[in-house]
Amino acid sequence: MINKVVASADEAIQDIQDNAVLMLGGFGLSGIPENGIQALLRKGVKGLTCISNNAGVDNFGIGLMLKTRQVKKMISSYVGENAEFERQLLSGELEVELIPQGTLAERIRAGGAGIPAFFTPAGYGTEVAEGKEVREFNGKMYLMEHWLKADFALVKAWKGDTAGNLIFKGTARNFSPMMAAAGKITIAEVEELVPAGELDPNAIHTPGIYVQRIFQGKDYEKRIEQRTVRQK
Repeated sequence: MINKVVASADEAIQDIQDNAVLMLGGFGLSGIPENGIQALLRKGVKGLTCISNNAGVDNFGIGLMLKTRQVKKMISSYVGENAEFERQLLSGELEVELIPQGTLAERIRAGGAGIPAFFTPAGYGTEVAEGKEVREFNGKMYLMEHWLKADFALVKAWKGDTAGNLIFKGTARNFSPMMAAAGKITIAEVEELVPAGELDPNAIHTPGIYVQRIFQGKDYEKRIEQRTVRQK
């Protein structure tokens, strides 16, 4: 059995070069590859196209890479928590493709499944439809959307084994299994790394065949965007 373990985030991302297309897992700030993002900041790669549900916040997640001008283009669904993202978008410094969330998920899934395009009604009659092929099915109009694939997919799981099998926890699972399938090289960081054979096969969300590198992460902050508490 191939041992896919690497020693650190820096080793895992060492061959990511300028102008790479990256998928970054997570949902909001839940389950983002914190260690991988920090390694990308240290490496200083530029011109990145980042495919992610959201763009982090100003001082955390992908927001840190926006601050250092490492991101050329964002392909995402929700960007409402990031003032620097807004500034770069409005000033023309950042190219942005905003996609309905379900369409984003399906485009990533299609990339992993080898399906080059599909039709969806989401976005018909809006700016989302500009430049896209439209067809009618059963009296309803649909847009053609293309798959999304990436040079590298960076995902964070709760638990993984040395063969790359992954188990996600809660909301962190939303986009990550699909991204793991759609990346040419998938890099997984995990909170707990165990020997191959220790995970219950029925509990595995992403089979190790989709994962090329895995490492034990550390120092996770696990932030949330906004914490609201009841007034006393």
